[in-house]
Amino acid sequence: MPEPIVTLNEGSLKGDLRELVHQTVEDTPDALLEEEADDLVGAERYERTAGREAYRAGHYDRRLATTSGEVTLHMPKLKGVRFTTAIIERYRRRETSVEEAMIEMYLAGVSTRRIEDAGEALWGSSVSASTVSNLNEKAFEAVEAWRSRPLERAYPYVCVDGTCLKRSWGGSYENVAVMVAIGADDDGYGEVIGAAEGLAESSECWRDFLSWPGSRGLRGVRMFVGDKAAGMVGSIAEVFPEAAYQRCTVHFYRNALSKVPKSRRAKVAAMLRAIHATGSREASEAKALAVADELGRMGLREAAKVVREGYAETLAHAGFPQEHWRRIRTNNAIERINREIRRRTRVVDTFPDGRSALMLATARPEYVAESEWGSRRYLDVSLLDE
Repeated sequence: MPEPIVTLNEGSLKGDLRELVHQTVEDTPDALLEEEADDLVGAERYERTAGREAYRAGHYDRRLATTSGEVTLHMPKLKGVRFTTAIIERYRRRETSVEEAMIEMYLAGVSTRRIEDAGEALWGSSVSASTVSNLNEKAFEAVEAWRSRPLERAYPYVCVDGTCLKRSWGGSYENVAVMVAIGADDDGYGEVIGAAEGLAESSECWRDFLSWPGSRGLRGVRMFVGDKAAGMVGSIAEVFPEAAYQRCTVHFYRNALSKVPKSRRAKVAAMLRAIHATGSREASEAKALAVADELGRMGLREAAKVVREGYAETLAHAGFPQEHWRRIRTNNAIERINREIRRRTRVVDTFPDGRSALMLATARPEYVAESEWGSRRYLDVSLLDE
């Protein structure tokens, strides 16, 4: 084989290309700034005219962080008129795409400290925590607009749940509840329809939370799915009296299994799942009573009591199309949202106020909803009409 005619140093080539891109990013704004200066002066450099009021007075350097690294801009200085530019906002030190990237990182779950490190590594300039906080002010407006948007569709099924986070409240740090609601719209797609903060998951907080989506246009609800949090069931009946209530079967299983010794939980779990594996409400009711009796014979009286007193709340889904049962008898969909909220807020640990806590807790559902989760069809709602 002949020796290669040309050899390339890949590392050197990449470095040269990177330098070329960096230089182009620096030269392009400089050229645009010079054109703006010419327009303001109204004359070419060194040209003398009778109506000329502004004169060039050199340049000053200004640094700007871009996605291609930090560049130095040569800003024109003028005498007789103030130089203003539409290319770069006054006092701006970062390209808009850089700011957007930092906001996206924060909302995606990256801590403020890591954003500072990433800014140095990616754009060649440090980013202070205060800068990130200021940028998040911009994000808050968009998040709040999304949170308070009008609800223009019908939502036959709505799933509600709450999660806790810690924030400053009245001078002390306490756990507060973030309540979230997601719905399946009349086309069968999942959508986050509400996220709000409450002092606790009390009846009053749930009543206020459920009334709020109603004031924004929530309609057509046929059934709510929840985990029977304190005050939830009564508030649903009060605010939406015509809607059914389905207790999440997974939480029902957990409540029963909490009364069972670990050595016997696998067997009891199989018995509980059999309650909802039948094809009709009547068969499920008969199976639930049989399971309760069997648990009593096994000496698990507390577990038998939980099943006997709670099984009816887990069978509301049987009044709807059987094709929907697997989706609507649990609140697994909202559990994904809550895990995302907990994962992100765990990074922050403790919030200084409710505004920052609610912004981040709301941004996570928005982030998830606008991803693949929100673009998948949840179920075929047309079956309800049949």
